[in-house]
Amino acid sequence: MPSKDEIFEKPIDRKFEFDEKVAAVFDDMIARSVPFYRQNLELIVDLLLRRLKPGMTVLDLGSSTGALLIELARKAEKGIRFIGIDNAEAMVRMARKKAEAFDAAVEFRCEDILEVALPSADIVVANYTLQFIRPLHRGRLVEKIHAELEPGGIFVCSEKIVMENRWLDKQIVDIYHDYKKRQGYSETEIMRKREALENVLIPYTLPENRSMLLEAGFSSVDTIFQWGNFATMVAAKKERGSS
Repeated sequence: MPSKDEIFEKPIDRKFEFDEKVAAVFDDMIARSVPFYRQNLELIVDLLLRRLKPGMTVLDLGSSTGALLIELARKAEKGIRFIGIDNAEAMVRMARKKAEAFDAAVEFRCEDILEVALPSADIVVANYTLQFIRPLHRGRLVEKIHAELEPGGIFVCSEKIVMENRWLDKQIVDIYHDYKKRQGYSETEIMRKREALENVLIPYTLPENRSMLLEAGFSSVDTIFQWGNFATMVAAKKERGSS
């Protein structure tokens, strides 16, 4: 049972960081903060299991506490390499402990995805990761991901998004606010977390995400899940030799 997220019950004097305190409660935080998080994770796992074959590599960027890769490693065939990369040491330590507890063969690395050379992979996943990359660097990172994907590979990314219509965006934000209250967060906690994430989490619209992926070289972009201001997309790289 994950520790309960009570980080924002008290005032904090800094911007949001994936530190020891966040790592300790992250599984509870994301389950209560992202609508249908568990169901969406299961959808992604089910989708990837239909594609994985021995000899393939799965790369998770911003792997946090390792939930996706550990679930995949427990259910997939043998002979598949799973690599998670995250720049928060506390998250990586937590992921390694969980992988050991579940006897899951997953390699977790503490590295900066903007700086490190990414290993080649057949599948790359970035769940709620790109939104934390400054817009100045985000497009280049997506180009880097495309370059390291094997031909015919896919990139799965989940993102918090904003609506193009301002009235609709306001309503969806309010609905999401009410959702978090139903998960047990107080008005004060919601306000404090929103302030801590300001200028740290910078979401794009769904069309902006799609354009970024297509401009990076992906041949198709499909949305496989959306609830309000959260969406999961699958971008495909062309097969070798295809026009």
